[in-house]
Amino acid sequence: MATFVLIHGAGDTGWYWHLLEPELRARGHDVVAPDLPIDDDAAGLEEYADAVVAAVGDRRDLVVVAQSAGGFTAPLVADRLPVEVLVLVAAMIPAPGEPPRDWWGNTGCGPAVREQAARDAGRTGHEDPFVSFYHDVPHHLAEEALSRERRQSTTPGDAPWPLDSWPDVPTRFVLCTEDRFFPPEFLRRHAAQRLGITPDEIAAGHCVALSRPKELADMLASYVAPR
Repeated sequence: MATFVLIHGAGDTGWYWHLLEPELRARGHDVVAPDLPIDDDAAGLEEYADAVVAAVGDRRDLVVVAQSAGGFTAPLVADRLPVEVLVLVAAMIPAPGEPPRDWWGNTGCGPAVREQAARDAGRTGHEDPFVSFYHDVPHHLAEEALSRERRQSTTPGDAPWPLDSWPDVPTRFVLCTEDRFFPPEFLRRHAAQRLGITPDEIAAGHCVALSRPKELADMLASYVAPR
């Protein structure tokens, strides 16, 4: 049995993972999905990591899974705890010393979004979240997700990412092939440039834990060595 530690993205809550949790438990695993203190202007990435570490407690056999902006927090957790696998799901990959606010320009995400939008009639990067984020999520779930959004403090974006290097932990990247927030081709390049890895791919939009929880659980469970 592994313990899956699920880290949500910007403006979100642990609820984001509520469909994935029972799928992982049905496969014999434990799950921790804390709310990060994203609406606290006194909290930065270190405090986000503190919240995750506190939620984990004395659990072991950890698989840390991060969605989107959670990619900035997950490696900090892996640097503090004995983590077996680190999994990035449609996630931002930080570089040492890089403030999160600079990630967008440093990686070329903006031009990649505009290029993809020119190919898909403006769906990628669309201002309507039902088009860009939740296009493959059942409508009632998308509405509930929007109702649960929280204010995202800008504090974590200002400080340099604190690690000198990526943690010495096996790392996987799950790419969503129908992602309209981070274009798939951009993420393939991003994962190769920053981590030297080839992503595993799943047919889903950005919010895969809401649209394809069973398929995502199958993929995550495959990363755990049999015991």
